[in-house]
Amino acid sequence: MNIKHVLKFSFKFVYLTLVCCLSVLHVQSQPKPQDLTGGLSLDHEDWIYKAGEKFFVSGTVKYKGQPVDQVKIKYEIGPEMLPAVIKDSLMTTDGRFKISAGTSHQPGFLRCVINMEYEGKQYREVITAAFDPYAIQPTVKLPNDFMSFWEEAIADNRKLPLDPQMTLLKDRSTDEVDVYEISFQNYKPGSRIYGILCVPKAPGRYPAIFNPPGAGIHKIKGSPETAKEGIITLQIGIHGIPLNMEESEYKKLANTTFKRYRVEGMNDRDTYYFKRVYLGCVRAIDFIYTLPQFDGENIAAMGGSQGGALTLVTTALDSRIKYLAAYAPALSDLTGYIHGRAGGWPHMFKNERFRTPNAIHSLQYYDAVNFAKHIRVPGLYSWGFNDETTPPTTMFSVYNSIGAPKELFIEKIAGHWYSRAQIAKRTSWLQGKLLKKQ
Repeated sequence: MNIKHVLKFSFKFVYLTLVCCLSVLHVQSQPKPQDLTGGLSLDHEDWIYKAGEKFFVSGTVKYKGQPVDQVKIKYEIGPEMLPAVIKDSLMTTDGRFKISAGTSHQPGFLRCVINMEYEGKQYREVITAAFDPYAIQPTVKLPNDFMSFWEEAIADNRKLPLDPQMTLLKDRSTDEVDVYEISFQNYKPGSRIYGILCVPKAPGRYPAIFNPPGAGIHKIKGSPETAKEGIITLQIGIHGIPLNMEESEYKKLANTTFKRYRVEGMNDRDTYYFKRVYLGCVRAIDFIYTLPQFDGENIAAMGGSQGGALTLVTTALDSRIKYLAAYAPALSDLTGYIHGRAGGWPHMFKNERFRTPNAIHSLQYYDAVNFAKHIRVPGLYSWGFNDETTPPTTMFSVYNSIGAPKELFIEKIAGHWYSRAQIAKRTSWLQGKLLKKQ
């Protein structure tokens, strides 16, 4: 296990890799700093503790960079995503404060949430302590027929003609890269997956990156900057809708037709919404293999959040993928809530009325943890301890289930966003793998 907490890059390298990789992944960027900050820190630099070891939260309250005193701190401490077990408050002294935050006797995470009020405005910050995170084990069960279920579904899906279609987008293409809107048939006759394909114009055969999307309904822009570096990129949408509509149309669909797609049909493994999605990701690899510009060998999958889960799924189901980079994977250890700890996005089991035997059984076939157990190729993984969308307990459930070569890059302060260091790390890692023979 190779864990790196800090990487140093020159400004020029960070800038180039940031430009290259931002266009490949639908990224949630780092939030802007608040006017009032708590300056939170833990007494362990790496934020990692042994089970039973106490941790302490310290801070210095500043307003626009200047310390301020007599600010009331309301704090709550408890397992991530669950009700707090400690609630209290204090006043700062010389702008500073320190909280004895307790401990966890089990592997997992405890989160401290502080709320501050200053000049009539409310401010909120979080900091999260890890307890033996590499000992976290998943709660979800692995069905005996897990892979046979998916192998049969893939075989049935391939009976449907792929019917690939490509339309050159001249306004998005450059002197060095051709950009296409593409589609292919998936799941049932007439149902299609749409995507944006970017291909280097220079004659030759190139490696490829498959990039499934994060959650939601949105346009897909493609990655001509990455293709310019000599890597074919395919980004897809998962909802079977064209990519040339007005932005307002996507927002309308997000609030109507696809408002509940995350839980649609989840009581049956054959009707859950993501069955079509997972099969469509494998079809995307089939599509890449139809391209004469693809080198026929070097292909990676990469994505974050929902796209991180789809990266794990596609890699487990398709042995043609040689590398993966999964950031903050969602759909991981969904049953955590049933066992008294955080579960994965979209958190359906946080609501007890969804904890039906049918749903619990069905979603075992869609949990990213069970796909992680079947990964056999090198992977790069990354997330932050402060993530409140894809909780770190669930992400370690994935990571600790992987038996293949793996590298973990922790950006502990990160919430559900990616830092420049994370983006630069992913870019250099993927380029090092895919372009090593070029």
